[in-house]
Amino acid sequence: MDGIVVVTGTGTEIGKTVTTAALAATALRSGRTVAVLKPAQTGVAPDEPGDVAEVRRLAGESVTGAELARYPEPLAPATAARRAGLPCVRPEEVAERAEKLAVGHDLVLVEGAGGLLVRYDESGSTLADVARLLAAPVLVVAAAGLGTLNATALTTEALRARGLHTAGVVIGSFPVEPDLATRCNLADLAESAGAPLRGTLPAGAGAMPPSGFRAAAAGWLSPELGGCGTGR
Repeated sequence: MDGIVVVTGTGTEIGKTVTTAALAATALRSGRTVAVLKPAQTGVAPDEPGDVAEVRRLAGESVTGAELARYPEPLAPATAARRAGLPCVRPEEVAERAEKLAVGHDLVLVEGAGGLLVRYDESGSTLADVARLLAAPVLVVAAAGLGTLNATALTTEALRARGLHTAGVVIGSFPVEPDLATRCNLADLAESAGAPLRGTLPAGAGAMPPSGFRAAAAGWLSPELGGCGTGR
């Protein structure tokens, strides 16, 4: 996997950042150069490490990190920007930075905030607009449990409606002891999403020592994402 890839999710706290780190670690392990771009980081103080720092901690300091805007309250970027009295992030800015990063890197991962249609500015621009400007594939990170089939199907349907390519679905955190719904979802997710399951990250992956994370990451991802696993 090379070029620019947009990473979105079906919601918050489902493993987007850890999935982004796994993609970065896998690419680095194969000798490729990687950059991670976070258009808008919300809910962190100016001197507090954000998602880009977490990706670099897990995947390796050789990952180039970039962040366009930072807002203190944990809200949708447009709302957080308005409340903080700070400028919004525009899709054109994100696309321009991603394209510049792509000049010097084999893989550029653009990690969104929340879900696909979270607003970035007052005009209603979303991560989908960024993907459209970049003509980039979108990888969807989904939850494992009850309710994920609907949420994932809605996300991939929104991508198709906008003429965007879904690179696949990754389960961001799969429990050690899955319940019945979670076990069934593993079999049903690809059909519901209309997109292949490309990876399954174990619960707690982000708490692993970085060395162990980097060694294991490729096994969580399918060959289409640069890994050596089955995706399940």
